[in-house]
Amino acid sequence: MPATPAQADPSIKDVKARVDRLYHEAEAAQERLHDAELDLADLRSDLSGLEADQDRQDERLEVVRDQASDAVVRQLEGEGISTVGQIVVSEDPGAFLDSLSTMSSFNDLQSSLLTSYDTELEALEIRREATDAREKEIADLTDQLSTDKQTVDDKLAEAKDLLADLEAEERERILASRGSSVRMPSDVPASGRAAAAIQYAMAQVGDAYVYGAAGESAFDCSGLTMRAWAQAGVSLPHSSSAQYGSGPHVAASDLQPGDLVFYYSPISHVGMYIGNGMIVHAANPGAGVTVSGLYSMPYVGAVRPG
Repeated sequence: MPATPAQADPSIKDVKARVDRLYHEAEAAQERLHDAELDLADLRSDLSGLEADQDRQDERLEVVRDQASDAVVRQLEGEGISTVGQIVVSEDPGAFLDSLSTMSSFNDLQSSLLTSYDTELEALEIRREATDAREKEIADLTDQLSTDKQTVDDKLAEAKDLLADLEAEERERILASRGSSVRMPSDVPASGRAAAAIQYAMAQVGDAYVYGAAGESAFDCSGLTMRAWAQAGVSLPHSSSAQYGSGPHVAASDLQPGDLVFYYSPISHVGMYIGNGMIVHAANPGAGVTVSGLYSMPYVGAVRPG
């Protein structure tokens, strides 16, 4: 009886699809990492403000505590002697009775001090609870950062293992296949700030793709668009999903060179439109910074920075 044939080796097409999927899963994790880093910066800023509030509240509480303490001590030393007792010992009871309103005000002040003490103590506790909550959020987010970073490393390692099992010629075909069929434009019609952003992005074509990088010679997708628009004086966050909220949205039919275009749901990739149905983007570790078709990936929408 003939032996059962071994399972057929995966085709180049199958391997390419798996490598592209792993690249994208790593990129999605990296973009989540960027989002978490932005959130972490906001949380730390909030925490700094809360700690400053707490310090100020501590100082206010200390002032009220001292005032209340002084009032109690004065009472114990005799300033708070009963009204009847003071009338008895007074040389001029009539004059003393005329001053009752002043004594009433003093007692009201004491009551107010104790009330203020309770109020300030409660306010301080609220601020402490808010500070503790922010610190917990920061700890949780730091754990998420670690998890997402590990996902990036794992997916990239898996893709490299797949490629390592192939012959060198076939491996190079896979690495070069994404975006390589699009002809490089000789000129991109743009003016103003968009022209500066496009000029920078196009000058990086051929540079490496590195997760988390934003230049000088390596980029991830949002790192490239961030650096490109920075040349035009426009500040963008290092996150594709955050960049999607950085300007007015434009329809695909109204795209102009320099517009940012976004892909996948949830958004995890961004490129820059350069006209004639093409984009420049940091594609993946195989293709690096390259030029591709506008609809070479699942298109979501576009934003006009600036």
